[in-house]
Amino acid sequence: MPLLYSMIGLAVGILVGFMGVGGGVILIPLLVYVAHLHQHIAQGTSLFLQLPPLGLGALLMYWKKGQVDAIAGAICALGILLGGYFGSKLAIELSSRNLRELFGLFLIAAAVMLWRKSSPKPDSSTTTAPKAAQ
Repeated sequence: MPLLYSMIGLAVGILVGFMGVGGGVILIPLLVYVAHLHQHIAQGTSLFLQLPPLGLGALLMYWKKGQVDAIAGAICALGILLGGYFGSKLAIELSSRNLRELFGLFLIAAAVMLWRKSSPKPDSSTTTAPKAAQ
């Protein structure tokens, strides 16, 4: 199992650095379906990983390029601290099956939103005839 967890960690680390996603989108499904952990254990493990070391390597690279808004990050971190506390109180009370189903619905909704956002919108400049070159 340590080798499996190492491989999962490496895959999630690469995706954190590449796309900024990790715990919710990649790690939890891998822990549930590849490592066969219960949903509550997978979510708790994901929360453990979100302690400071999670994205430190990726954060440093973005910081060096000047692509970090520290104020927005600090404010969001406070919201995550409070929201995480209250959200976990709700999740702990659910059965593992119900929690897994809600998590799946969340992933579907996120995928649909991302897919719709990536679809090109009709642009008035592409729907009209091009002007003649002068």
